[in-house]
Amino acid sequence: MYWVYMIKNSHNDLYIGITDNPEQRLKYHNEGRGALFTKRDTLFHIVFLEEHPTLASARKREIQIKKWRRDKKEILIKRYEQDLPTN
Repeated sequence: MYWVYMIKNSHNDLYIGITDNPEQRLKYHNEGRGALFTKRDTLFHIVFLEEHPTLASARKREIQIKKWRRDKKEILIKRYEQDLPTN
């Protein structure tokens, strides 16, 4: 399984990527490793996760989301947050 993910930093910047282990990838970003963009800030949290059966389908979705305007990404984030179980 692969995951398309969005993370947000303390400056409200978004980063979109693909991983096969979201928790490990978030840790990696928060250690200042990974993409150049994520090296600037190490206070990221996951705001969106979407599971995909293949790398190809995840890559297609990542590219699609990256082309969207910020407001459309924020709507996707809100929908994701509404679907999360509450404890």
